Amino acid sequence: MTDPQDPYGGPPPPGGYQQPGHGPQYPPGGYPQYPPYGGYPGMPGPPAAGSGLAVGALVCSIFGVVLCFLVGIPGIIMGHIAHGKAKRGEADGQGIAMAAIIVGYVGIALNIALFALGAALGFLGYA
Repeated sequence: MTDPQDPYGGPPPPGGYQQPGHGPQYPPGGYPQYPPYGGYPGMPGPPAAGSGLAVGALVCSIFGVVLCFLVGIPGIIMGHIAHGKAKRGEADGQGIAMAAIIVGYVGIALNIALFALGAALGFLGYA
């Protein structure tokens, strides 16, 4: 019979219901530390840096063809740096870097040829 003063029936009898276990008990330091998972086999690693340096080199090289060979020189230098980084796998844009190098050298050659042509025409009195 239940006591009207204690509607919940009091404490459970000894040996009664036990709280079930809550899985494995970990040490007080927290959860165990596992090594980071590397991903699925055959998946590529982290992405390489972008091709911003190669694109900048190509822009400088194109401006070097149009404006002046002095702008093409930084394009060639940046193109060589970007090409080296791309070959080592540190960045993308190996093809863009190679295009910047080629366009830069062609731009310098064209500017020198046009300067020589202008000087020759001026020397001959045609300019």
